[in-house]
Amino acid sequence: MSEMVLIVDDDPVQRRLLDAMIQRFGYRAMVVDSGDAAVKLMTGPEAPRIDGVVLDLVMPDLDGLGVLARMREADINIPVIVQTAHGGIDNVVSAMRAGATDFVVKPASAERLQVSLRNALTTKALAGELQRLKRRREGTLTIADVVTRSPVMQPVLKAAEKAAGSAIPVLIEGESGVGKELVARAIHGTGSRRAKPFVAVNCGALPENLVESILFGHEKGAFTGATERHTGKFVEADGGTLFLDEVGELPGPAQVKLLRALQEGEVEPVGGRKSVKVDVRIISATNRDLISDVKTGRFREDLFYRLHVFPISVPPLRMRRDDVPELARHFLTRIAAEEGKRIRAISPSGLALLAAHHWPGNVRQLENAVFRAVVLADGDEIGIDEFPQVAAQVDAGSAPPLMEPSPAMAASWPDPDGARGIGPQAAGPGEARSLPLTDARGDVRPLDDIERDTIRFAIAHYRGQMSEVARRLKIGRSTLYRKLEGLGLGQNEPVDG
Repeated sequence: MSEMVLIVDDDPVQRRLLDAMIQRFGYRAMVVDSGDAAVKLMTGPEAPRIDGVVLDLVMPDLDGLGVLARMREADINIPVIVQTAHGGIDNVVSAMRAGATDFVVKPASAERLQVSLRNALTTKALAGELQRLKRRREGTLTIADVVTRSPVMQPVLKAAEKAAGSAIPVLIEGESGVGKELVARAIHGTGSRRAKPFVAVNCGALPENLVESILFGHEKGAFTGATERHTGKFVEADGGTLFLDEVGELPGPAQVKLLRALQEGEVEPVGGRKSVKVDVRIISATNRDLISDVKTGRFREDLFYRLHVFPISVPPLRMRRDDVPELARHFLTRIAAEEGKRIRAISPSGLALLAAHHWPGNVRQLENAVFRAVVLADGDEIGIDEFPQVAAQVDAGSAPPLMEPSPAMAASWPDPDGARGIGPQAAGPGEARSLPLTDARGDVRPLDDIERDTIRFAIAHYRGQMSEVARRLKIGRSTLYRKLEGLGLGQNEPVDG
């Protein structure tokens, strides 16, 4: 999903011109006709996410300077590009002092406004990344720092916010790479223990003979090689949060000692003569089905119920495709800065390709794909050519459906001879894709959603060749571009002239 730009102008002609211009740049536009309406929109309880503002300086009632002052009072840090027909130096100085990012004189040329918007949004994104990295290092990362625009992630964030207000044990469930540790850090950074340590332990990476020593500590001489006293992760996290990643991988003896530590609030170091009291908030995570492990005896039932007090399930990336463009831009901003490369964006066809992929490795795999693309890129924009592995997998039809099929939908798929309806068996040679007609609740999906997924897949499948996409969909190119705009897919630029 592209960035949202708010247009604030009392002139209806200017509003229409700016609306068309900004959408042509590939952004989404939101329009209001007064400063008061803009402030109400940005400060309301249901305020939408706005990435940038194009603000008219001279308006009746609340003018542009007044809007900037209200934004400053409300601590709203959105880049603002001020525009006015009066380009005097005093106006420029006043606007910049009031917090404007840039200043353009009406009528602003498309090139000037596009460069101004691009620079403002890039600067904002980079500043946000730097702040996010700083908060992560300090242990003060908050739920607001979780990068997402997907509706399916909202219950996750609400549950995390509830958990942050308590010391209740949390078990975060989800596939590998979905961001379980990020959620754990956000819970810690939002809660009352944020000034205390956040200690993360990957239980799956601990040598079996050292698990107890690493978690609970050991005394000097407790075993061969124990030349110094070690406090252990529980003591390190005292007063703060201990994050047990992949807790389902703990061996049986360590599970027994972990259960006792949770019950008694104390740990017994290896070779120690007395227990050590600890005050630790436990957040654990797993990509395993712990209930099945309990049934098979692989995981202790009593420990499971100690950890599974407040479960939070993080959906895989394929179930929150709205997050793919947002996460890709987030990774691009950070990685390009780290690599010292001036890459301003991922092309619309590149984003469509990423959105069409299945991402079995989830967010971690997407981050690695963007990293590789940044290294490959020669220009200032990343396109399909910089994602050869993703393109090959999408073209080969290796990705599952654009949405996971519900049981009701799977039951309605056709017979193997493909005699009825739409389904995987009805696909042509070399095609393993299907487009579900129902959602996870078994309800028929809106026509716009089906059309949006079809166009997105077609753009990725034909590698951004818009003439070919239009021909295969049996519509004109102008019709295709109108649909792209109407469905909120952004203004894709043709790569075939």
